[in-house]
Amino acid sequence: MTAQTETPGSVTTVYKVSGMSCGHCEGAISGEISEIAGVSAVTAVASTGEVTVVSAAPLDDEAVRAAVDEAGYELVGKA
Repeated sequence: MTAQTETPGSVTTVYKVSGMSCGHCEGAISGEISEIAGVSAVTAVASTGEVTVVSAAPLDDEAVRAAVDEAGYELVGKA
């Protein structure tokens, strides 16, 4: 297991996403969300449906929703 170090001032947000079932799903969602400006780390876990995002500032929920939609999944909300 790898430890994630957060930069002082960074924000960690956990989102619930429906439709993830495998590593490919995790990669697709991580890839799309990581393209949002300010995002420094994304960890998607299919078994829990949770996506943890570390960013420089709070993200616009609609930007996250659009990235998840682009990957082909549905953002349920924040965990």
